Amino acid sequence: MNHEILLTLLLQSPLLTIGLGGGFLTLGYIATQWWVVGARYRFESQRNRLELDALSKKIEILNLKAQAAPEVAWNGCRKFTVSKKVEECEDTYSYYLTPHNGKPLPKFKPGQYLTFEVKFPNEPKPQVRCYSLSDGSISDDHYRVTIKRYTRADGQPGAVSNYFADHVKEGDILDVKAPSGKFFLDVEVERPVVLISGGIGITPMLAMARVLTHIQDRREIYFFFGCRNNMDHMFRDEVIELQKKNPNLRLHICYSRPLDEDLLGVSYNHHSRVTVELMKSVLPSSNYEYYLCGPGPFMDSLVNGLYEWGVPKKDVKFEAFGPATVSTKPKEPELPSNTPSQATVEIEFARSGKKVFWDPAVANLLDFAEANGITSIDAGCRSGSCGSCVVAIKEGSVEYVGEPGNEPEEGSCLTCICRPKGKMVIDA
Repeated sequence: MNHEILLTLLLQSPLLTIGLGGGFLTLGYIATQWWVVGARYRFESQRNRLELDALSKKIEILNLKAQAAPEVAWNGCRKFTVSKKVEECEDTYSYYLTPHNGKPLPKFKPGQYLTFEVKFPNEPKPQVRCYSLSDGSISDDHYRVTIKRYTRADGQPGAVSNYFADHVKEGDILDVKAPSGKFFLDVEVERPVVLISGGIGITPMLAMARVLTHIQDRREIYFFFGCRNNMDHMFRDEVIELQKKNPNLRLHICYSRPLDEDLLGVSYNHHSRVTVELMKSVLPSSNYEYYLCGPGPFMDSLVNGLYEWGVPKKDVKFEAFGPATVSTKPKEPELPSNTPSQATVEIEFARSGKKVFWDPAVANLLDFAEANGITSIDAGCRSGSCGSCVVAIKEGSVEYVGEPGNEPEEGSCLTCICRPKGKMVIDA
């Protein structure tokens, strides 16, 4: 039989047609299932890769955060060499400090400070001062502090800040205590933050912004900084560079007295002081953590203004610099009904043999002691940080008008940030 005729008859066979059709359907079904399995495998592989990438990124961020956590520091003073001195703006210098023994440095929490003991000729005791770290705890081979020349209200130059500006040079060796202080940003608390500073108060805020940028933290950061004009605008290029690296960092630079060459929108963002009203116009809400540092009057208006705006006190963290502390309008201490008024509360300075009545208008025990000729109490930071003003309480108790950097031992008080609750006898 002709092969072509046979093939034609077979193809016309119903059974064969069904068989062939079933075969094609079977092959199509099997192919479809293999495609589905392959697609599912490709999807699972891609998802696994994404999850591994996300996990790897999370581990990297956790490692960076762990690196930013403080390690065990040293006791007492450690020798540091001034490896570099940089003028940031007029009368303001940064000092890069490297350990004299060359050993690695422990990390610190952004916002903390270093305590310096500066020995002057013919003085029996060193002068103690605290200066905020400004480099952000990223390097383990140096610290950086930035110090502005200070002039007291009576026109006299600040002894230590002027000594640094005029005499401390590269190669000098300084006595430095370990980083400390309770004013810092906790990188583990993932809340959006508002960093607010005036003048040299920018230093702890810069450290906070640098750490958050370094660890690739995704929280919102609003950065408010106030100064007079470009002559006082320290770290301008450094902050702009941070903004380029961190898309979540929003800068609001305020000039109160801009110069002719200062360009709005280029040199600065607002022709004003830093105010709560400005923050209300910029921030989407008040639901942020607020960190503030600056001179006394600057801090007084902003801290109390935030409270009046309804920001909870737990969300307002601040540190004043210089001899001023922030007055947050504390209530007068409640005294027992049989206790005389504050104006007739007797304060006895046991060592000096002097008894005087407390003046309620005075900010703290240290100021009160100095106003009454008591010179035996050391004074350092005057903001409760360095601990040099601590004295023993022989009788009575105190209330604090600021938060101590380190709690004094029981039976003692930090005179620069406390007031008497009643009659007191102190060892001074």
